[in-house]
Amino acid sequence: MRFDLTDLRLFLNVVEDGSLTAGAARSHMTLASASERVRGMEATLGHALLHRHPQGVEPTEAGRTLLHHARVVLAQMERLRGDLGFYGDGLQGHMRLLCNTSAMTEHLPVPLGHFLAQHPRISVDVEERQSAEIVDALRAGLCDIGIVSDAADVAGLRTLPFRRDDLVLVMPRTHPMASLRRIGLNELADSAWVGLAADSPLQAHIAMHARRLGQHLACRVRVGGFEALCRMVEQGIGVGIVPQSAARRCARTMKLGRATLDEPWAARTLLACVRSAATLSPHAQGLLTYLAPEAC
Repeated sequence: MRFDLTDLRLFLNVVEDGSLTAGAARSHMTLASASERVRGMEATLGHALLHRHPQGVEPTEAGRTLLHHARVVLAQMERLRGDLGFYGDGLQGHMRLLCNTSAMTEHLPVPLGHFLAQHPRISVDVEERQSAEIVDALRAGLCDIGIVSDAADVAGLRTLPFRRDDLVLVMPRTHPMASLRRIGLNELADSAWVGLAADSPLQAHIAMHARRLGQHLACRVRVGGFEALCRMVEQGIGVGIVPQSAARRCARTMKLGRATLDEPWAARTLLACVRSAATLSPHAQGLLTYLAPEAC
């Protein structure tokens, strides 16, 4: 049985993306070439590796076994590249980092930018996901590092504090409650809302907690980012919920009222998480120390 590293990387990408088309694109292959490689792997093994269905693909039992070993082999190769990188300039490192909305937009760009500026031969794929999805991906070995809310179930993972990330209310300065310092979600039951896009992990998180309180947030408009949300709020369109860092930044140039969101789930700390620091490549370990200095 002969599977090369290109085969293993392709198979991993296909399974992670749930699609031959997406996996081929991520592997910088044509769909025809990727399909031929996967069929060749199945012919060599004498067993199907993927279940194919209209929505995409998923691994068979044999495919899950191959997936496990592919992750181990590719992780070891990444460690090899990192170790040998000290002796030459031609090798590169690659990592996958998953993070929630707040980390992606407010906290991650500066430390990640500093890290990449000092390590020009390292590349990082960054994807925005809900915290629950991120911890599942970490346990499954689908990413190197995750940044999640401390409300997520991080059992079995190594965690380090990344940033404080409380959620706060923003409202027009003319809002009847703009003078209050703390406001519960139930006090805003009759308010119009400005929300993030429906597929935003943070908006999904907020909507879930609102449902648990028996509330529905009636959004007059949904926008693509915190600054646009705050701009809509400033114009009196409605009230909104954003991370404290975003509210503080926008309040420097916008006329906004701000109040603590008086809900237990609004007090948050972001955590940098890994399956095991001992199995990280040197590059991933280096990035972790940028994000969470306690990892040193």
